[in-house]
Amino acid sequence: MSSPRPQPRVRPGAAPSPRPRRAGRAPVLFWLGAALCAAAFACTYYVFVRTTTGQFVDESAWAEAGAGWPLGRGLSLEFLALLPDISAVLAALVLLWVALARRRWQAAAAAAGVVAASAATSWLLKNLLLERPDRGVSMLAHNSLPSGHTTIAAAAALAVFLVATPKWRPFAAAAGGLYAVLGGSATLINGWHRPADVVAAFLVAGFWTLLAGPLVLRSGGDWNVFGGYGGSWPSSRWWPRLCWLLALLGTAAAAALYWSIARAGAAPTPGTGLLPLFFWAGMALITATGMLLSALLTWLFSLQAGRP
Repeated sequence: MSSPRPQPRVRPGAAPSPRPRRAGRAPVLFWLGAALCAAAFACTYYVFVRTTTGQFVDESAWAEAGAGWPLGRGLSLEFLALLPDISAVLAALVLLWVALARRRWQAAAAAAGVVAASAATSWLLKNLLLERPDRGVSMLAHNSLPSGHTTIAAAAALAVFLVATPKWRPFAAAAGGLYAVLGGSATLINGWHRPADVVAAFLVAGFWTLLAGPLVLRSGGDWNVFGGYGGSWPSSRWWPRLCWLLALLGTAAAAALYWSIARAGAAPTPGTGLLPLFFWAGMALITATGMLLSALLTWLFSLQAGRP
């Protein structure tokens, strides 16, 4: 019979120190979120690429970009040309610092995998797997869904979010969401992509981020312990509230614009309407999707992080 394990000595009158709650206890929530991203991607592709009405809506937003944002093309074009480089450099610097200085090798490797897998998935889907049927609407016959530029921007922002400590994740989600929305909007303003291409790119990056979530949360150490909102400005509740607010405003604006277009009737040819309503509806849809993803990721990761 084996001897009993020696018990740690506790000073008289002193309570034993509590262990932090283990992070990532329910990976099924992450898997469910990834499945929802995949389903939303499939719906986005079917509605805006496979149907005539969806193609008309998306093509109209693309054709109205010049009238909807006439002053921003020069500036946004310069930003767009540098977007992949900026995103890659920022993500690489943060991941190297996390891996070398903080020694969070597993988290940094998972975040780098999110960027690589997102970029590869978007390239395969756009160039090899998905087709754009000819409905007599599109001015460009080739498939452009999802947007590669937006995928890199969103995946880089989410990689930073993954390796950030729980205290910094609320701020990282809000800042990263705004950065991704800005990059995706620039592709529409410059006529590089349609709104659905940007929305699909967000969903690709979100899919891989959710699959990597349990690996990051269980990467060891006490750095994944979340003390709650409000302890410092990066963990303020106003960051997720900002994400929710922008998501709701974007959703309401997109719904109102599409409803007004359906009520008044659209121009027979994309881009010939009196007002660029399709363009602004597409911008609202991009904002709603990007900020909703940021809000949901903030909620899920704060819920699953360890507790002191």
